[in-house]
Amino acid sequence: MDGSISVQGLVKTYKGDVKAVQGVSFEVAEGEFFAFLGPNGAGKSTTVQILTTLVKPTTGSIRIGGVDVGEEPERVRWNIGVALQETGIDPVLTGRELIEMQARLFGFTKKEAKIRAVELLALVDLNDAADRPCGKYSGGMRRRLDLALTLVHKPKILFLDEPTTGLDPSNRKAIWKEIKRLNKEEGTTIFLTTQYLEEADQLADRISIINQGKIVASGSAEELKRTLGFDAIQLLFELDEEAERAGQILVDLGENIERSKNEVTLYTENGTKLLSDLVRKLDEHNLSPKTLNVKPPSLDDVFINVTNEQKERA
Repeated sequence: MDGSISVQGLVKTYKGDVKAVQGVSFEVAEGEFFAFLGPNGAGKSTTVQILTTLVKPTTGSIRIGGVDVGEEPERVRWNIGVALQETGIDPVLTGRELIEMQARLFGFTKKEAKIRAVELLALVDLNDAADRPCGKYSGGMRRRLDLALTLVHKPKILFLDEPTTGLDPSNRKAIWKEIKRLNKEEGTTIFLTTQYLEEADQLADRISIINQGKIVASGSAEELKRTLGFDAIQLLFELDEEAERAGQILVDLGENIERSKNEVTLYTENGTKLLSDLVRKLDEHNLSPKTLNVKPPSLDDVFINVTNEQKERA
């Protein structure tokens, strides 16, 4: 079994004709770091659950490591690692006990399980807490232990569903470092869903964005940014009300405009050339931003643009 993923025409329909996934197709090469992004309710978690044999598809072809998920789900399970959003860690057992138990379930001897536990506890920097009940672990420690549990059997493909949600920056970077090492040094195929777009930007070789059950954009982070083809002008105001007024005044100047509390972002092909018109319009309405920046598009900008475009077409 290799480390590839192939999805063709995936559809998942629930009762009431609710289509969570609508004809999704993509390929992930062996050893690739692939990020799967989408807003809440877009269909990304449903897709992950189908790929990891937890949910059956309505229609479509899914092959994990060349193995048909529908025909040989058990074989697929033995060759993948899965870390979902909710960790099922027993609070009574210690980290060492949990890893040893997981290893035994995968057929390790008692001696091999103990050795593997030592290796993995060191790998995720949990040596000092190895014999402490997991109920006393912090959120970051539980996430690191969950990662260790997924690695017990040395899977060729690792599915990570929002693995750093709720973690502080230090713990997030620790998780980033380890999954990047697994990918680059061990050749593990990584399938990552995340709500932190900077994770995908920094870590992924390739990205697909899903919205309303359909793939709306695919490519490397740089390719996706280039397809946007325009700059982002960011304006920060003192008050939310000022930003709301500015958004109404500037709506005709750019391709798209977004407002979040006291910040307005205007997307336009020629950001620098547009500045004089923008400032003049704001002056006419006695509006003065605290800061004004022109920058090339980020992955956040791509995400907002492609999901908004689909929303408008719907």
